[in-house]
Amino acid sequence: MGLEAIRDQPRAVALLRRALAGGRVAHAYAFVGPPGSGRMTSARAFADELMGRPTPGHPDLHVITPTPPESNPRGARTIRIGAIRELERQAALRPVLGGRRVFILDEAERMTGETPQAFLKFLEEPPPGTVVILVLPGVRAVPATVLSRCQIVRFQLRDAGRTAAAVGEALALLEAARAEGYPGLVRRTDRVDREKAEMLVDGCWLLCRDLLLARAGAPPGLLSDAERAAPLAAEASQWTDDSLLAMIEACRHARETLVNNVTPRLAVEAVVGRLLARAA
Repeated sequence: MGLEAIRDQPRAVALLRRALAGGRVAHAYAFVGPPGSGRMTSARAFADELMGRPTPGHPDLHVITPTPPESNPRGARTIRIGAIRELERQAALRPVLGGRRVFILDEAERMTGETPQAFLKFLEEPPPGTVVILVLPGVRAVPATVLSRCQIVRFQLRDAGRTAAAVGEALALLEAARAEGYPGLVRRTDRVDREKAEMLVDGCWLLCRDLLLARAGAPPGLLSDAERAAPLAAEASQWTDDSLLAMIEACRHARETLVNNVTPRLAVEAVVGRLLARAA
């Protein structure tokens, strides 16, 4: 998947295309925007362009994500200094397939303690052929000294119509899975590609958000689609707040598995299957 697959962020795509066309690729980028704006999808698409081939399983692409402490799997997810030391070690090696090494730090704002300072030292003198992409929610999410060494690429929130459509598709998939059972779910997700899977997982996350709002008695205007307030209220009555919060965590985990090249169909089935189980 190259940048041609990113259709809803024209300014970001144009900036990245100019860098590629002019041979002025920076050693570090900050993809800044709200969750759901396609930052991670675009980071992978840009990596495809940089390496001249699809990146899933590519030995020169490294994705760093926050993890809980080894001693407490339910603890806070962070990017610790050990992950940056491993990044430095990998960057010092010669690329396996030649050309560049690309490092993507998802949720880079979760660097803690001495990690930002260690990362800053790496950015000051990165090895040749290294490109680092930080995925961030805002420009103040990391120290200014780190951001100053990155080319900022801004991502806008996807339009409300797309958000409403994503929730609608997630709700329709849930209802169809209830009616047709697991075999029907498999049929409906058999040919889901990565971009579609990301949209469906995001839609499930937003659906759970809407259900929490509906349970709290929020006005329809706060929902992703005010016209869908009645069916959402009916669906919300089948849930508890704790079960919805657990589902949001499951959606976050599914998004991480998509980053790590899990088959898109399996990620969607896992989320919708849990929706079915918890709503039963």
